[in-house]
Amino acid sequence: MDDIDHYKILGLPSGEEGAKLTEKEISKAYRAKALELHPDKRLDDPDAHANFQILKSSYEILKDEKARKLFDDLLRVKREHQRRHLERDSKRQKMVSDLEARERAGFAPDAAAKDRDEEERIARKLKEEIARIRAMHANKGAATASVPKSESRGVGKESVGGAKPGLDKEKVLKVSWEKVGEGYTAQRLRDLFSKFGEVEDVVIKDAKKRGSALVVMTTKDAAVAATQIVMGDLSNPLLVLPLQPVAVTDAPPVQKSDEPDRLNNLIGASYQTFEDSVLQKLQKAAQKQK
Repeated sequence: MDDIDHYKILGLPSGEEGAKLTEKEISKAYRAKALELHPDKRLDDPDAHANFQILKSSYEILKDEKARKLFDDLLRVKREHQRRHLERDSKRQKMVSDLEARERAGFAPDAAAKDRDEEERIARKLKEEIARIRAMHANKGAATASVPKSESRGVGKESVGGAKPGLDKEKVLKVSWEKVGEGYTAQRLRDLFSKFGEVEDVVIKDAKKRGSALVVMTTKDAAVAATQIVMGDLSNPLLVLPLQPVAVTDAPPVQKSDEPDRLNNLIGASYQTFEDSVLQKLQKAAQKQK
């Protein structure tokens, strides 16, 4: 009975049009249909009596004000459900079309040149943003204490000729990890690296097969310290490399370690993949800032 449309049983239009019908129109339709389906006129039809009872039941429901209102509400809910189902199908088709369009765009010519231009633009934007953050912290610190001599020399060197301070690559770490479970979030990386010193910024790119990020430390010492131990989960460890190794001057000679060779072996062919994924993250970050 739940699937029966009582308006259609009486030969009336259903849906929003049926809800506007008057009681007189419903009664008129019932009388006409009753003459047509009466068992006395369908002696050869074994289902005549059952069909006539369905007709009477539908008429009783539409004649009762409360029952008719509930039935109209039921039809309205079914129409809304069908509409949402069609919308979901439409959105699903659009997602497939968009995905195919992105895949076609990925093979478009001159993509490398476009990526290089975008990389340079985003890199400049990142340098300016980090310089702004560092300047803000410097202004806050100047109100309570003087700048240490070593830091003053560094600032003076970066400001020669009136140029804006640039990004010190020796403070930037390249971090990568295999995509296992939920991976690492920007906040998780900030918490992990804050054990070695203050973290200025984290730019993360979480790809499908391999995650990667740039972590900007406040000091070079903190950046060096973070590259000397294994970090993260044992099932998904972090590979931490300096964007530019810290230059060692006036230091006593030390015994050569095979650690760089071991790191190079670990990196292998994935080093270029890491670089590419970081570039893609920088590009996305720049698009969000537009």
